[in-house]
Amino acid sequence: MDISTEKNTQKIDLETVLSSDGFTPDPAETLDWVIEEARQALLAQQAEDGHWVFELEADTTIPSEYIILNHFLGEVDDDIERKLANYIRARQGEHGGWPLYKGGELDVSASVKAYLALKLVGEDPAEDHMQWARDAILEKGGGAKCNVFTRITLALFGLIPWRAAPVTRAEILFAPKWFPLHLDKVSYWTRTVTIPLLVITALKPKAKNPRGVTIDELFTKPPHEENYKLANPTDHWVGDVMLGLDRVAKHCEPLIPRRVTRKAIDKAVAFIRERLNGEHGLGGIFPAIANTLMAFHALGYPADHPDVLTARKALDKLLVVDGDSAYCQPCVSPIWDTGLAAHALMEAGPNGASDALREACDWLTDRQVLDVAGDWISQRPEIRPGGWAFQYRNDYYPDVDDTAVVIMALHRTHDRAYDEAIRSGTEWVLGMQSNNGGWAAFDVDNEYRILEHMPFADHGALLDPPTADVTARCVGMLAQLGLREDHPQMGRAIAFLKQEQEADGSWYGRWGTNYIYGTWSVLCALNAAEEDMQAPNIRRAVDWLKSRQLPDGGWGEDCASYWDERKHEVKAATPSQTAWALLALMATGEVNCTAVERGVKHLNDTFTRNGGWRDDYFNAVGFPRVFFLRYHGYANYFPLWALARYRNLKGRSNSRPEHGI
Repeated sequence: MDISTEKNTQKIDLETVLSSDGFTPDPAETLDWVIEEARQALLAQQAEDGHWVFELEADTTIPSEYIILNHFLGEVDDDIERKLANYIRARQGEHGGWPLYKGGELDVSASVKAYLALKLVGEDPAEDHMQWARDAILEKGGGAKCNVFTRITLALFGLIPWRAAPVTRAEILFAPKWFPLHLDKVSYWTRTVTIPLLVITALKPKAKNPRGVTIDELFTKPPHEENYKLANPTDHWVGDVMLGLDRVAKHCEPLIPRRVTRKAIDKAVAFIRERLNGEHGLGGIFPAIANTLMAFHALGYPADHPDVLTARKALDKLLVVDGDSAYCQPCVSPIWDTGLAAHALMEAGPNGASDALREACDWLTDRQVLDVAGDWISQRPEIRPGGWAFQYRNDYYPDVDDTAVVIMALHRTHDRAYDEAIRSGTEWVLGMQSNNGGWAAFDVDNEYRILEHMPFADHGALLDPPTADVTARCVGMLAQLGLREDHPQMGRAIAFLKQEQEADGSWYGRWGTNYIYGTWSVLCALNAAEEDMQAPNIRRAVDWLKSRQLPDGGWGEDCASYWDERKHEVKAATPSQTAWALLALMATGEVNCTAVERGVKHLNDTFTRNGGWRDDYFNAVGFPRVFFLRYHGYANYFPLWALARYRNLKGRSNSRPEHGI
């Protein structure tokens, strides 16, 4: 691809024609107009230095925790907290509580945190929405039904006793590597959230809570008299054993020498400070940064301590303020957004985007992690750094998925200036393959399933095992670079993907909602690897995709699909899920089928001149069944990508895409 031409070209002016009375526009002209408008809109959102970053929204738990943190520290900010409260209040569900995703069921933990946050801000419990929330929470069993992390938060405020939470000891940091509970054996996000949490649970500081707020009214009996039975997260007998061990550990805690605890705390602090990550924060994620601030507070760090100021700035940079409403993002996604936006623009053609693409690729290249051997080194000490993170900076935790997307984008430019970045990135990805042939997002062979039985693991996201979608991205990348199934690592990866296929033909989507996302990822990868797109397993996937098309021609899938018994639930078609389905079908050669034609028409019909497309429902997942996301950028680049690919393939003798994604 030649990227030396000018950045802007003449836009197709069909708007007047499309609105003319009695005129039926030619479908090809309509398609060209939509692609051009969407392309121009995407270019307009590029930052001056070449990157894209769109908002990343979660449920109300994150803004609630921001308010709760302020009151824990005694650093009340009435202005921003009022705006956060407006956001939280506006997302109260029809059931009276707060869901984990738009239109979802009441989640007790999210609802308790939202109620507490609103009360901390100063909302009157007698107001209708507060009474409504209180009644809904009590109907679900009350505050005693909260998960472990919420219980720890409430214990810090003295609202419930510490016996409500499982034992979490900082001394675990001294465990030898062979020990089952070693922290090298959990996911990066668990590690970065837990290590500062170990400082907090060791010191058990009392929240300042300057307004003296309580939430006794959310409990069916006085909070300090509740039973607080810990749950067995897996219902397995090993979980019952873990619960028994927790009861024994509670009695043994007073016997642990304080000097040992102090040394463990010092070890935790050394871990945190080494990975503080400047103004991007520990792990680049809100919970780890918030726990870091609470740990520093518990250790007696003054508010003007440089590490405190750095962590606080990292947290505040996650705020999104829109007039009188505000929310806090769980993290930011500039590498992911920029890589995917670049793919969409390249699919739409070089004219009018060449300078923009060069700027984007240069920006991405500058952010490759080459000098830091991150936590992955514990499993793969022999491989050199070379990956990309998800955030602006997160050098200890590069991401395989992002790395594969970036490498494919750089490779598509055919610019030799990126050869070394591609080479070192590919070397790192190959080194991160797990023994079962798949790839995880951040870790290698992170499948220590015994840890999932701990009561501390009731959030269900302790590990980072290989998944179909991340593996597909790596297969697509390697195929785009010229590797095929006869390459040993490719052969193992393709075998992993085939083993992961569901009985109905779909693939599970670990990082995007859900089976549509997973199926798109895998079909594009298998196409790039020159697998037989007429094979029975591929045709099952095609049939499944066609069966999931909605009457309006689009595709949609609800976050509820992460529960097995609700796999087929859908509320409405969304632009991003429709685009994934189209890209998946086109990867199998189905460019001219009726389903694709209807899907393209749906995207054309739902595009608006001023607003483009918009995903109103959550379209991704942080932790299945626990933490869901809405990438605001997905509706900006995935539909453009799908329509441009359709235009590129329509009428060609070879109707299969050339690239790995």
